[in-house]
Parts: sequence; structure tokens; C-alpha cells
Amino acid sequence: MEIKRIISWIAQITAAVILLQTLWFKFTAAPESVYIFSKLGMEPYGRIGSGVVELVAGLLLLTPRFCSLGALIALVTMKGAIISHLALLGIDILGDGGQLFGLAIITFVCCGVVIFLNFEQLRGFARKWGILF
Repeated sequence: MEIKRIISWIAQITAAVILLQTLWFKFTAAPESVYIFSKLGMEPYGRIGSGVVELVAGLLLLTPRFCSLGALIALVTMKGAIISHLALLGIDILGDGGQLFGLAIITFVCCGVVIFLNFEQLRGFARKWGILF
């Protein structure tokens, strides 16, 4: 396996694991998740909706044919999470020491790597859907 594919898989798996493990907290209404989405004025619909989006992105990241699409969805989602932390929530959520913020940064970077390494796949989707870039 070539190095590009190995790096992509490491980034894909890392991002997918982070995305999928946080679903438990979102779907079970864990206090941290309820706090975050209440502070954003989006509880419970934002919490559940973002969980569904992250589930789809995580599964697509683990699918070679659609990994770039999953990475794009997760990248946009993590951009929202990072902006929310910086603008409204703060870095430390309920004494977590910035762990949730750090996980969002790691996922964002991993998804950026996946998009960079699989850009032609993403370009193929765009052409198929009539979006040229």
C-alpha cells in the first residue's frame, strides 16, 4: 500500500472514531451535550441533528469510495464546532480542560488531510453533481 493511502486511512480512522464515539453523548443526552446545545439555543434538535450528521460523516469516512465526501461533511461540522467554542462556549466545557475543543481540532485536521489526499475523488463527485471546481 502506498504511503498516501496509509496516511489517508490513519486520518480517516482517527476522525471516524472521534465522530462515532461522541454519538453516545449526543444521543443519550449526556450533561455536557445538553449544556453545549442549550447554551447555543439548539437543544435538543441541534444536538440530535448534529449527531445524525456526524454519524453519516463517520460512516462515509470508513468507506473508501466516499471517504472524501465524509471528510467534507465532517470538516464543515467541525468548523461550526470550533467557531462555537471560540465565540460562545469557550475552550473548557464544564471542566473538561479543553478536551472537546481538542477533539474538534484533531477531527478538523484529519478531515483536511483526507480531503487533500483524496481531492480527485471529491472533484469527481462535484462534476457528477454539476458543481465544477
